[in-house]
Amino acid sequence: MTIQPANTTDHEILTNITKKSKAFWGYSEDLLLVWDDALTITEDYITKNDVYKFSLDESIVGYYSYIIEDEHNIKLDNLFLLPQYIGKGMGNYLITDFLNRIQNQTHKRVYLESEPYAEGFYKKHGFQTVGKLETVVKYRFMPVMEMILQKS
Repeated sequence: MTIQPANTTDHEILTNITKKSKAFWGYSEDLLLVWDDALTITEDYITKNDVYKFSLDESIVGYYSYIIEDEHNIKLDNLFLLPQYIGKGMGNYLITDFLNRIQNQTHKRVYLESEPYAEGFYKKHGFQTVGKLETVVKYRFMPVMEMILQKS
């Protein structure tokens, strides 16, 4: 198992992982098409943000990305795995790597907009729900979650 910075050439693989992972939760093909742009990882996105790919046996099976918004806030923008790895502890590996990677930075807060089905996963890792973000789908909200970073 390795986690390393993604290359711009990984954008299609990461997009595929994102779309398959989102589909895992049973969303319709029509809805996935509505979200197509939001689920697409571009070369430009990889160049401008911190994106880390997770590989098993030389194959990329997941990734996470984050955005440093200002001196106080980091946004965990994506954390996705191929469906066959969901629920097998691999997400724990990714979130732990992310939290370890940012621990020495001066930022005070990490936040994210969670897939509703993943809210419990993030709570298990110390995030708290602080709000809800309305989506393009009527009556569907994404939990807004945060973690206040403790500095030693």
